[in-house]
Amino acid sequence: MAEYTPGMDYRLDEIDRRIIFELMRDARNTSAPTIADAVNVSPGTIRNRISQLEDHGIIRDYTTTVDFERADGRLTNLYMCNAPISERETLAQEVSAIPGVINVRELMTGRRNLHVLAVGEDTEDLRRISRAISRIGIDIEDEDLVQTETNSPYAAFGPEQDRATRGATDFISLAGDASVVDVTVQSDAPIVGRTLEDAGRDDILEAHSLVIAIERGDRILTPHGETVIQPDDIVTILCRGGDPEEALAAFVGEEPQPNP
Repeated sequence: MAEYTPGMDYRLDEIDRRIIFELMRDARNTSAPTIADAVNVSPGTIRNRISQLEDHGIIRDYTTTVDFERADGRLTNLYMCNAPISERETLAQEVSAIPGVINVRELMTGRRNLHVLAVGEDTEDLRRISRAISRIGIDIEDEDLVQTETNSPYAAFGPEQDRATRGATDFISLAGDASVVDVTVQSDAPIVGRTLEDAGRDDILEAHSLVIAIERGDRILTPHGETVIQPDDIVTILCRGGDPEEALAAFVGEEPQPNP
C-alpha cells in the first residue's frame, strides 16, 4: 500500500497510476466516483489517494488548455533559449514573471535548455516578450508560432489487460521467497463479511499469508482478529512463501468464465 514515510519517495501502486491516467485524460469531467467505478474501489479511497498525490507533489496542478487564436485572435509563440546551466533555474523563475509568458520548461541539455511559451496580441507584442527575455540574460536561439497542441494521458498508467497476479493492485518481491501484495476486495470474495480470525480458522485465509494493513475509504486500519473484511477494502498481504495467487483467492472471488 502506498503510504508516506518521511524521507522516502511516495511509491505509486496501480490505483495511483490509474487515478493519474484518468485525470490526465479529462480532469474537468472526471470525479472521484467516476474514477472509483473504473478502478473498482470506493470514492473515499480515490479522494484520499488524490490528496496524498497532491501532498507529495506528484499531482502538481490542474490546468486548462486554451486555443488563444480562437479565444481572441492572439498568437502563441515558442522561444527555444539557451541559459547557463548554473543559472537555469533562477532564470526560469524570472522569465515566468514576464507578462504574456504562460509556460517555462527546463531541459537537461546544454543548448536550447529553456523553452518559453508565450501569448501575444500581435507580432509586436511577441517582439516585446522577446526583448524582455533577452534583457534577463537569456539567449533566444530560435522561435516559432505554435499552431496546435495535443495532450494525451500516459498510456503506461492506463488500464492493464493482463495482470501477473490476478486482482493485485501492487506487488513487491522480498528476500526469502516472500512478497507484499495489495488487493482490492471484490464483493463476491469468500472473505467478505468474515473476521480475519474466522477466515483463518475456516482455511479461507491461507496459513502462509498475513494481513498487515487495510485501506478503507479515507482511513488506514490496523487489522486484528476481529476485523471484518468489507467489499472495496484495499488489503495489504504479507505472503511468506507459497503462491501469492493462493493468498489472493480469498479476496478476489471467482474468476469470470469465458462465454462458450
